[in-house]
Amino acid sequence: MELPQMPELMGLSLLLGLLALMATAAVARGWLRAEEETCGRSAGQKANGFPLDKSLKSKKQKQNQRIRKEKPQKHNFTHRLLAAALKSHSGNISCMDFSSNGKYLATCADDRTVRIWSTKDFLQREHRSMRANVELDHATLVRFSPDCRAFIVWLANGDTLRVFKMAKKEDGGYTFTATPKDFPKKHKAPIINIGIADTGKFIMTASSDTTILIWNLKGQVLSTINTNQMNNTHAAISPCSRMASVSKDGTWKLWDTDVEYKQQQDPYLLRTGCFQGASTMPCRLALSPDAQVLALASGSSIHLYNTRRGEEEECFEQVHGECITDLSFDITGRLLASCGDRAVRLFHNTPGHRAVVEEMQGLLKRASNDSTRQRLQQQLSQAREALKSLGALKK
Repeated sequence: MELPQMPELMGLSLLLGLLALMATAAVARGWLRAEEETCGRSAGQKANGFPLDKSLKSKKQKQNQRIRKEKPQKHNFTHRLLAAALKSHSGNISCMDFSSNGKYLATCADDRTVRIWSTKDFLQREHRSMRANVELDHATLVRFSPDCRAFIVWLANGDTLRVFKMAKKEDGGYTFTATPKDFPKKHKAPIINIGIADTGKFIMTASSDTTILIWNLKGQVLSTINTNQMNNTHAAISPCSRMASVSKDGTWKLWDTDVEYKQQQDPYLLRTGCFQGASTMPCRLALSPDAQVLALASGSSIHLYNTRRGEEEECFEQVHGECITDLSFDITGRLLASCGDRAVRLFHNTPGHRAVVEEMQGLLKRASNDSTRQRLQQQLSQAREALKSLGALKK
C-alpha cells in the first residue's frame, strides 16, 4: 500500500483545520443567540413578576438612587421657644385655620388631604390628626365654620369651593363628607382668600382682581363686590375691632376700626413700627387675639413685635425649608403656628406673656379695691411663671 506524499498530508491537515474553525464559529453564534434569548426572557420575566439578573438589578438600583436624591430633604429646626412640630402631611402645607372653639387646627397640603389636629395634644410627645381626602384635586385654602361642624376648601385645579361636613363617631373621631356638588366657577382671577361669617350663613371669596363674592351655603352668589380701584392683595372677615397692615415702605401699622362709621369716622392709627423685610419680598402677618403681639413673616423667618411699644422682641430664622405660607395665633394667644413646608411649627408667645406683665403692673397701680388687686396679682403671677418656665423672664 502506497503512503500519501507530504504535500497531500499538509493539504488534508489544512482542510481539517478549516472545518474545525467553521464548527467553532457556528457554536459561538448559537451561544450568542441563546444569550440574547435568555436576556429577552429575563426582561419578560420581570414584566411578569420574576426577578431580573444582577446586571439589570444594578441598573435599576442606580435609577432609584437618582430618584431618591431628587426628593426634598427634611428641614431640621430647633429653638428654645419651639413648642411642637406637627408632621403627617406628605406634601407642602399651604394654609391652616384654628377652630373657633379652640379644639382643632385644620391644615391643607398638595398631598390631596386636609388634616384635623387636636390642640390639646400640641404640648404632648405624640400629635394626633384625622384625615379628610380631597378627591381628584387638592386644597390651597381651608376655613372652619363658626359652629365647627364643617369646613370649606378652595380647590387648586377646580378653581372653586368645596364644603366638607364633619360628623362625630362613637369612638370620638370624625368622618368627613364632601357635599355632592362643588360651588360653580365664578371668579376670573386667582383666589387670594376665603372666609365664613360669624353667623355661619355667608361665605366670602376674594380674587386678585377687584372682585369679592358673597355666597350662601348652597353655592348661590348673593352679592358681588367690586372694589373699583387697584387689584386686591388680601381680604378677610374679622371678628374683632383691631387690624394690622404691612407695607412695601418697610413699616407695619396697627389700626383701631371700632369707630362710628355712621358719623363718618375713619379707622385711626394706634402704632407704627419698622419691618425692613416688607420692602424686599411678600409678607405674612398675624395679630394675637388681644392685639398685644404682631407676628410678621418674610421668606422663612418670623419676627414678633410688642404692639404697645412697637419693638421687636423675638426673631426665628429659617423656620421652614420653603417660604412661609401661613401664620396664625391660637385662640388663647399662647401659641403661634407657622407652615411653609411639610410641617407646622408651634412657638410659645413670650412677647404675649410680657405684655400681660406690663399691663397688669400698670393696672395694679390704679386698682381701687382689694378684690381687683388680688385678681390682677394672680394674672401677673401666672404670666411671670409662664415666662420663668420658658427661660424668658427678664430680671
